[in-house]
Amino acid sequence: MKSIYVARVSDPSQVDAGNSLPAQMARMEKYGQNKGFEILKKFSYDESAYKTKRNDFDNILDFILEQKEKVAVCFDKVDRLSRNVFDKRVAILYERALKDEVELHFVSDGQVINSQLSAVEKFNFSISLGLAKYYSDAISDNVKRAQEQMLRMGTYPARPSYGYKREPISKDKTEIVVDDFASKVVHKAYEWYATSSFSMELLRQKIKSEYGVDWSKGMTDKILKDHFYYGVMTWNKKQYKHKYPPIITKELFNQVQQVKASFNKKPFKYAGKPYIYRGLLRCGHCGLAVTPEKHKGHVYYHCTQYNGKHGADWLREETITEQIGDVFKRLQIPDWVLEKVVGNLSNLHQDKMDFHNKQLDKLNDDNKTLTKMMDNLYLDKLKGRITDDEYDKFFQSFHEQKADIATRLGMLQEAEDNYYITAKYLLELANRAYELFKSSEVEERRQLIKLVLSNLRVEDKIVRYDAIKPFDTILNYAERQAWLPG
Repeated sequence: MKSIYVARVSDPSQVDAGNSLPAQMARMEKYGQNKGFEILKKFSYDESAYKTKRNDFDNILDFILEQKEKVAVCFDKVDRLSRNVFDKRVAILYERALKDEVELHFVSDGQVINSQLSAVEKFNFSISLGLAKYYSDAISDNVKRAQEQMLRMGTYPARPSYGYKREPISKDKTEIVVDDFASKVVHKAYEWYATSSFSMELLRQKIKSEYGVDWSKGMTDKILKDHFYYGVMTWNKKQYKHKYPPIITKELFNQVQQVKASFNKKPFKYAGKPYIYRGLLRCGHCGLAVTPEKHKGHVYYHCTQYNGKHGADWLREETITEQIGDVFKRLQIPDWVLEKVVGNLSNLHQDKMDFHNKQLDKLNDDNKTLTKMMDNLYLDKLKGRITDDEYDKFFQSFHEQKADIATRLGMLQEAEDNYYITAKYLLELANRAYELFKSSEVEERRQLIKLVLSNLRVEDKIVRYDAIKPFDTILNYAERQAWLPG
């Protein structure tokens, strides 16, 4: 009789190991020699026998059913055929065997399924299938329990989000850590998008030009709504706090979600057009949006007047740019004033650093104390001094405290980096604001306007505004001509 040998493993790692597939095939070949079988075809493949979709085995099944004469189909064990008692493929082969069209041989199990099958042998076969499924179910349950314990401990059981990576900490163990470069890209993407100055497409272009990273639209959208970046992981539609350093604050995440929601409300056809003041201006008369339209090569802005006509004027984009440019001109600070203010900031920064170091030491001490308490808690559990429920309750409390400390440490570090640098940057930015405004592209101009001005409104062809701190103080001094020595 001609024979077909089928060897299967569940995943590629078993194939790479080079053990399971050759061992199965060797046992079947030896069995076939003893039976006097003529080899028709050998199949070796990796595929789960537990899932419904089994493309590789379907191809093998088609080959078996195409044979015009009776063949012996050999497996090492019953579980190499299937681990699912409801698998229709098993029923097809089983019925063919009872009709004497094929024979099923399970070499290591010592079972042969053919037309001469007795009631006891049928029962043994059904038991073998049931045990194969039970084994898979048990493994699945163990994996789920292990994952649930990992999630309770703040450990993510899968590949982390972009911005994080896995690094080996021992021969067979890895840990998730922050990827220095990728995390900076993520943080900057959130900062840029939160300004409302970028559509999704403009953001992708900005990231590619600044960092050389080409995100797809889908990936960009996924990153901008991933809770993992501020400390929350999602698993099976449930959310858990994780133990890894956050890349952004929850406040920044929420701000980005608000911007995403506002973009979704806009008609798609306007989402990417490069109008500088689109969405920034309101009518000073009725409060409605002032919208742009292009006529004969020029962009004009006008009130929609949806609440009733009130004789709103049309304003050319160049006129608006000229008026806002005058505001940025007035932001300039005399060099001697700038040097004096920056010098005072430098002195204040030293006091800030002393305070910062004390806070940093205290948070690190608190973190060490909590780590020791968690270690002692685990020992108490092992020695039976506390129940599992008590352990979970205290562990969750300690874990939340450590997560809070990690967040505060991150914020403290950010404060250290930004306290002096940001203040100095804002002052120097004020001095270069007009130059930057003239030379920047659309999205950079919009960012600059949002950084300095708010509540922009048009009243009788005049652009009114409120200046944001500390630029309001600089403009106030400029208008009073108060930049006088002494």
